[in-house]
Amino acid sequence: MAGALGRENELRMAASETQIEPSERLRQIPAVDEILLRPFLQRLEQHAGRSLLLQSTREVLDALRQRMIAGHDEDVSPQILEGEIARNLESRLSPSLRPVINATGVILHTNLGRAPLAREAIDRMVEVARGYSNLEYSLERGERGRRDSHTDALIARLLGAETALVVNNNAAAVFLALNTLASGGEVVVSRGELIEIGGSFRIPDICASSGATLREVGTTNRTRLGDYASAISERTRVLLRVHPSNFRITGFTERAELGELAALARQRKLILMEDLGSGCLVDLSAHGIEDEPPVATSLAAGVHLVTFSGDKLLGGPQAGVLAGSRESLQRIRKNPLFRALRVDKLTIAALEATARLYLRQDFDAIPALRMIRASADSIAVRASRLADELRRLGFTARLEDGESVAGGGSTPGQGLPTTLVSVWHERCSAQAMATRLRSNQPPVIVRLASDHIMLDLRTVLDEGEETQLVQALRKVSELS
Repeated sequence: MAGALGRENELRMAASETQIEPSERLRQIPAVDEILLRPFLQRLEQHAGRSLLLQSTREVLDALRQRMIAGHDEDVSPQILEGEIARNLESRLSPSLRPVINATGVILHTNLGRAPLAREAIDRMVEVARGYSNLEYSLERGERGRRDSHTDALIARLLGAETALVVNNNAAAVFLALNTLASGGEVVVSRGELIEIGGSFRIPDICASSGATLREVGTTNRTRLGDYASAISERTRVLLRVHPSNFRITGFTERAELGELAALARQRKLILMEDLGSGCLVDLSAHGIEDEPPVATSLAAGVHLVTFSGDKLLGGPQAGVLAGSRESLQRIRKNPLFRALRVDKLTIAALEATARLYLRQDFDAIPALRMIRASADSIAVRASRLADELRRLGFTARLEDGESVAGGGSTPGQGLPTTLVSVWHERCSAQAMATRLRSNQPPVIVRLASDHIMLDLRTVLDEGEETQLVQALRKVSELS
């Protein structure tokens, strides 16, 4: 019995000592005020300010405290803590939105910001952002003006439209048009065009939110002109045609011709509206982009109102453009929601500069168009040069035939011929390479295969980015 009691006392004392140990270790953590007196951190305070440094210090010390409570051995020397605080502070001060190198071959990569802007557009944004501007001021009259005056005539001239308006994206353009022109009435649309694209942009939902009632006609694969005509009633306000964007129906299909729909709309005194989505302004069929009708073609066919994106095939900033008849757009402009959906001065500056490049037919100055128009031979030359450099760095690099894609919800099933650089390393897995490239400055985004990564130089913008890509892969090789 005495032996049992003695053993119990030993266990109780051991448990008591175990409970004390964390407290002893925690006492080694310096107080916040104490460590902030260190000269290194005082210099950081001059750079970043007291508030941010205080937040970083508390976060580092709190994390250290939790690890020690969990039983981890930690180095609490001031030098180690200074380094952790400095890294935490740097993370707080670093921008979250950063430039990346897109080596995927997806030109209008939605996750990577879609269309890169032309140099002229960037320069105009900087020029306008640097000081004041005549955003809503008429220099001729010396009084308040309209901000959309900077783009409406320019875009209208480019498209052959009577006038144009710009809002913050194409979903807003479609919503605003339907809310103005069809709220309380019906919108007739083919069942084969009730699309959903990225971000839950669904035509039925947009229509319902606008206050209009959707009237579906035809079938998924076949909708004739007669289907539209039979659906028209005294409540009908708009005939809506929607470009399928990110999908195609093939096989036994039929679709009413645009000219026929325009004639029907004129006969019944209705508005024919077309959502073109991607905003193609020039014929790109010679470069492998088919089934993307230029906006001007629809307007010439008699469409009253077209809507499209600014940051897809147009190659400009995020925006939604409405172009067409003056009467329709004057009504839309008077809608109170127009003010809520309008764009800022930087978007106007970038869109105006991009539109002027189209007027000059300087298409290669627009990065998205330049990438689409790049020949397979020119990419093959660049890919061969890159593969040679990577072999010198210790990688295995092989050239493969492949396809780039337009992306951004446009041209599904269509690819642009390219040459891919297939890369692997004997001491670094494909997943590890992709992870290290994403942590590079700037981050590099690649295609990931089972045992290698794939690089498509079509979307690597210039020689400067190629150099940065090689430097990023050199770091991967050195760490392997």
